[in-house]
Amino acid sequence: MKTSTLKFYGLTAVLMLSMVFFAKAQERASPPKTAEGTINGAKITVNYSSPSVKGRQIFGGLVPLGKVWRAGANEATLFETSKDIQIEGKTLPAGKYSFFIIPDEYSSTFIFNKQTGQWGTQYDESQDALRVQVPSGQTQTLTESLVYDIVSDGMEVKWEYGRAKASIK
Repeated sequence: MKTSTLKFYGLTAVLMLSMVFFAKAQERASPPKTAEGTINGAKITVNYSSPSVKGRQIFGGLVPLGKVWRAGANEATLFETSKDIQIEGKTLPAGKYSFFIIPDEYSSTFIFNKQTGQWGTQYDESQDALRVQVPSGQTQTLTESLVYDIVSDGMEVKWEYGRAKASIK
């Protein structure tokens, strides 16, 4: 084989390995996810980044109880409703909101904040549109990656062994 052919194959192999390495480096540890559903004619969408447990203690460890938590990873979690809705009996106007949680053992606070587009740790309480207390507790099974579900009667958040759900009408 000629030297120029060997150089070509060598360069091609280096370029291909570089592309694979670059693609792997671009993957997020907490991938973006979307939860969607319709409740009483309102289309509800939650866009969030989904971190994993990875053997860590989450609630009461990585996520302190009684303190505002970003409710995801990376950019602030975004909650959107196409119509006015009632969350735990309180009105949330149609629109887009950053979503935060103050987790606790038996009840948690869901926070819908008017400021959007910020990094998840940037939180300004003066921008809160709505705060509601919701039941929270433990599940029997581990939920490895953070998950939001829009169900027929509300929104549920699960991660590790923690679970909280708000009723929505």
